[in-house]
Amino acid sequence: MKIFPLTVIAALCASALFCVSSSIAAEKPAVADWPHLLGPSHNCTTPESGLLRKFPADGLRAIWEMPLGSGMGGPAISGGRIVVFHRIEEKETVECRDAATGKSQWKFDCAAPYQPRYGGGRGPRTSPVIADGRVFTFGISGRLHCLDLASGKVIWEHDCAREYAMRPAFFGFGSTPLVMGSRVVVQIGGVIDGKPVNSVAFDTATGKLLWTVAHEWGASYASPVPARLHGRDCVLVFAGGMSRPATGGLLVVDAADGKVLASAPHRAAIAESVNVSSPVVASADEGKGARIFVSEVYTAGGLCVEIAKDFATKTAWQEENFGMYWMTPLVRDGCIFGFTGQSEQLAELTCREVVSGREMWHDDLGRGFGRANLLATADGVLCLGEFGDLAWIEISPKGGKVIGRTKLFDAPETWTPPALSHGLLYVQQNEPDRDGRRPRLICYDLRAK
Repeated sequence: MKIFPLTVIAALCASALFCVSSSIAAEKPAVADWPHLLGPSHNCTTPESGLLRKFPADGLRAIWEMPLGSGMGGPAISGGRIVVFHRIEEKETVECRDAATGKSQWKFDCAAPYQPRYGGGRGPRTSPVIADGRVFTFGISGRLHCLDLASGKVIWEHDCAREYAMRPAFFGFGSTPLVMGSRVVVQIGGVIDGKPVNSVAFDTATGKLLWTVAHEWGASYASPVPARLHGRDCVLVFAGGMSRPATGGLLVVDAADGKVLASAPHRAAIAESVNVSSPVVASADEGKGARIFVSEVYTAGGLCVEIAKDFATKTAWQEENFGMYWMTPLVRDGCIFGFTGQSEQLAELTCREVVSGREMWHDDLGRGFGRANLLATADGVLCLGEFGDLAWIEISPKGGKVIGRTKLFDAPETWTPPALSHGLLYVQQNEPDRDGRRPRLICYDLRAK
């Protein structure tokens, strides 16, 4: 029998341990925070893996839930904390809880006088944003708060409606802020020094005004998203406020100074129309020109804008029947996927090619999802229907099909996009369900066993 020196044996053991550890690490599910609306990449996509692909026969397991007041904004999750923004009676309330257990950590509220002119409830339309240990919220009456994530204490605030003469809005103010580095960008649709301003940027640490976007288009309900276009950090704003005649469209803003680099009008001619769906980068191929897609559902539909290196714009294609209401579509495999239709009865999942705008297919996927939201993960695509149905679906340029489906609850207006973080799925029930349960945020276990 051959005898090995102890140093060799130790090396062999270390090597074997390294191989086993590497194998375990390779199989470890990917997880991510969900610090703002539309997820870590601002496009309803997360790298999460190791998810439960087959729903239990008795339904998805709920870990915890909390009652909700009025509001349509989704939660933000970061560093083991979840932050929720909603209205309780006459106050807008920010709540921070343990993301895994739902245990309350702190609560902050402030008066938010608001009476709806067109219906739609009195709660905030926006989601909180978590960045660098701070929480940013923008309320329905135009109050912007920066809170400490650990304690909930106010760091700074702005009454934007008063300070910047924000113009009236259909359903209150409802564009979620965007944090880019040391800037927080807010669509205000106001007036500064007698000139119209679409958006402003504040220093995240101090609240100091850094720049303004000088443009006459009002503030929409779509949230700004970041983009890297032709070597420049940009903010994409889908603007369009309450005005006669109705005006609005895509603004490409330089993130450094607020200068408008490009614009493309896109708004229904109907005065009582809103732009809600956030812009998406459909293609970042700078050699052929970047393409940005925006969509509204009242008549104008979808618009794909090509942006050249000098930021000149042209319409790549436009399709009036490819309009999304509030959902932000997915871009994958050279195509754009989204639920079209102004009503739940007419809603269909549609796929169009980015390059040409050609319709590849449309499908009602068995009906029942209505104007749903899509969430792409490393394990597949989740679909949350507006009546509380959750499904795994497969989508490609060739077609779509439902892989598995479960009923979370039976309630209308499940319009808030779901949030996914560390294998936990957070879904908002915005209206009472058929069993009489009031609005609530529910945390489901989506981790594979």
